Amino acid sequence: MTSFDPLFNAPLAIQVHVAGAVVAVLLTPVALWRRRRDRLHKVTGYGWVLGMAVAALSSFAITEFGVVGPFSPIHALSVATLAGLFVGVRAAIRGDTRRHRASMTQLSLALVVAGMFTLAPGRIVHRMVMGGTGWAGFGVVALAVAAALWLRRHRRHGGAARA
Repeated sequence: MTSFDPLFNAPLAIQVHVAGAVVAVLLTPVALWRRRRDRLHKVTGYGWVLGMAVAALSSFAITEFGVVGPFSPIHALSVATLAGLFVGVRAAIRGDTRRHRASMTQLSLALVVAGMFTLAPGRIVHRMVMGGTGWAGFGVVALAVAAALWLRRHRRHGGAARA
């Protein structure tokens, strides 16, 4: 049963972090996959960049998993995210659509990967979404994502795997 109690009882830094990530996740389909690159793409993109920046910056206030002082390997992803946002926005301003697209696509993939890790047992999102299912619930989600990626690739290449 889904419950938001674990999030509401979490420290403010985690709540802000989740809010930024949720904004980015919700805006990803419009910002990334919309065919027309019009005003809606631009406005949505600004919101997406803001959500990603909030998620990355707020992560530095989350220190429960510190490996080196208050920092953990996930903080390296936050630094990379901020650098990627800078590169992607700068490319858009300069009209370098190829670099802009590549940067934002990589950041979207990083968002998905980071999101998958939030579903690991013991994490707040896992407790919210899966209750006490442990690794079984995480495994089901991982298999569903793998199946979706396989189907997407299968459709894109007309049924033939790319060599």
